[in-house]
Amino acid sequence: MAISTADFKNGKAIMIDGKPYVIIEFQHVKPGKGGAFVRTKVRDVRTGRVNDLTFRAGEKFDEVRMEQKDVQFLYSESEEFHFMDTETYEQLTLVADVVGDAAKWLKENDMATLQFAGDELLGVEAAMFVELEVTDTEPGFKGDTVQGGSKPATLETGAVISVPMFISTGDVLKVDTRDGRYITRV
Repeated sequence: MAISTADFKNGKAIMIDGKPYVIIEFQHVKPGKGGAFVRTKVRDVRTGRVNDLTFRAGEKFDEVRMEQKDVQFLYSESEEFHFMDTETYEQLTLVADVVGDAAKWLKENDMATLQFAGDELLGVEAAMFVELEVTDTEPGFKGDTVQGGSKPATLETGAVISVPMFISTGDVLKVDTRDGRYITRV
């Protein structure tokens, strides 16, 4: 379905030069001289890169249907990740390139979200917050916590994050998957 610049809304997905983009913000501009135009800030759905683009008023674009599907992560095997659709119990296998950075936050039986633009699978998104066990970190020494320093810790999925000095091996941590930030000890 084709939409015009007059139909732009924040969050709407459109095709530009064969690539899906999501409109972050837009502004209709009517200068005193010349034709009206629309200034937009759009995010490339595949890469996440944000671009500033300008279009003539009334220009038409194809709308993209964005969908999300909740799946359960079952297990990984070398470069393959196995998921199950929780509604149909259908299993699907994805390669590591498609899973991307979400792989370092997935542990068995955790929920994840598949992102689709039309019929094209864009990638996998882990839950916003996950609870993971620390498998390796340096021991904290008495007095280390005074300055509020941090140290690296390896989690059960292989991800390495920065944690406070009082965290030790075996602790379970709540982590924000958007930026890999330590939230709290569980």
